[in-house]
Formats: sequence, C-alpha cells, structure tokens
Amino acid sequence: MQKSPLLAWVLLLTLAFIWGSSFILIKKGLVGLEPQEVGSLRIVAASLFLLPSAIKRFKWVDKSRIVYLMSVGFLGSLVPAFLFAIAQTQLESAITGVLNALVPIFTILIALIVFKQKQTKAVYWGVIIGFVGTAILITAGEGNSLSGINAYALLVVLATICYASNLNLIKQKLNDLHAVTVTSVSLILVGPIAAIYLFGFTNFWPKLMSVEGTGLATFYIVLLGVLGTAIALIIFNKVLQMKDALFASSVTYIIPIFAVMWGVLDEERLYLMHYVGMIAVGIGVYIANSNRAAYKKAGKTK
Repeated sequence: MQKSPLLAWVLLLTLAFIWGSSFILIKKGLVGLEPQEVGSLRIVAASLFLLPSAIKRFKWVDKSRIVYLMSVGFLGSLVPAFLFAIAQTQLESAITGVLNALVPIFTILIALIVFKQKQTKAVYWGVIIGFVGTAILITAGEGNSLSGINAYALLVVLATICYASNLNLIKQKLNDLHAVTVTSVSLILVGPIAAIYLFGFTNFWPKLMSVEGTGLATFYIVLLGVLGTAIALIIFNKVLQMKDALFASSVTYIIPIFAVMWGVLDEERLYLMHYVGMIAVGIGVYIANSNRAAYKKAGKTK
C-alpha cells in the first residue's frame, strides 16, 4: 500500500521519537529504581498492556511455536531490558541510543554467518565502519582522547546482538505470524517471569510505598513499557502496511538523532570522540543496510 506518503512520514517520525526517547526514560527511571527493577518493570508494564491482544491471539498460535515465541520474549524483550538498564548506570543515554543503531549490522552478520546469505562488498565496508565507530564510542574518554574500554557499553552491544538474533529468529521461524501476535504472545510468556522477579526478589514494592521519588521513576518506566513496546509496535505495523519494509527500516537512522537530542537537553557530557564515533556508526549502518536492501531487491541473496 503506497497511499498517504505524508501520514507515513509523520508516523515514522513519531515512531523514531518514541524509540529515541526510550534511553532518557531509562535514565530517569534509574533515579529512583535499581537496574533490575527497571528491566523487570518495563516488561511487566508492556505485557500487561498487550495482555488483551495476547489472550485473543494465543489461540491462533500452533503449540509447536511456543518455544520460538518464548525465545523471542527473552531475546527481543527480557534480556535487553536488563542489559540496557544496567549499562545506563555508567553510560550516557545519548551514547546508548547511538549504539542501539548497531542492530541492523548484527542482523546482517548473523544472516551471513548462520544462514549463509551473500552480500556485496559495500555491505562489508559498512560493517567495518560501524564497528570502528563502536570502538571509538566504547573507548572515548574526556576531552578529545581515547581511554580504556567501557565494559558497560559492551552490554549495549550484547543487547543489540540479542535484538539481531531475535529478528533473524522471527524471519526464519515465525515469519507467517502477524507482528502483533509475535510481540504480544512472546511478552505474556516472559511477563510472569519478570513479575515474579520484580515482586519476589527486589524491594520495588516496599520502596514504591515509602521512598520518595520511586513513584515518579515507576511512572517513567511504565510509560517506557507501554509506549516503547506496545504502542510503538502498533505504529510500526501501520507504517509497514502503508509503505514497505525498506521505508520502515529507515527509522533506524532517525532514532539516534532523538536519543542525542534528549541527551544534550539533559546536559549529558559528550566529547569530540563521542561525536566522531556516532557519525561513524551512522555511516556504517547506512552503507550496510542500504546496500543490503539493494542487493536483496536484485534477487542476489540466497
């Protein structure tokens, strides 16, 4: 469907704004909550919001798919939620948002290594440039210098690998299921795990009842779960219906802009090497993803 190009762009920018704002919401949530509370609460909020849809759609899912949907819940939601929360205790939200743009690169690499998809030379150059930018971001220090490795940035890289593995899993095993079905059912499969951990193994509930600031932090993370997972998915599906996958995937290039914008507004400390790394990551992702799309369109992947 190619109708309403202006509306499609409005929805795409709205989606980029929502996902680009996820990292500042995590940062605000960490003011009153521990990282494990942020991660588990985010999943609980998202799964509860999508519970009606999941109940309706669960009956359509073949039981043999449950193991794959459970894997999607872990790789696409639960594990990254914890990794991002822990990483942002020692990492600026703007840098986290830019590193998140590595998802397309790792998606390409996994498809290449695991599923033996061939790519053009330009794609490899894009991957290399993207990783150079990542190395700069991970080692960027104060001023214009490079310092030691920030291990917390590696947690974000690990989260993007989870996302990329999840995308390949969906493509290979669940491609015939509607995206809302995959997301809602996978979330209710891991939602109880997050809820048990949140209420049984953290101090979230006592803190919410007695510690000042916990309520506002909880609001930020619930907003993140509802907006960043549930509503964003609905918008993404609408964009896919109106345009195509290539157009929808361009959101990857816009998300870091909003992530950096929020970081600057929140007076985060960003140095010259951070911006160099950000630009390199953006260029690498663009080269790799755009050339891969052209290669697939020509029918040369296998």
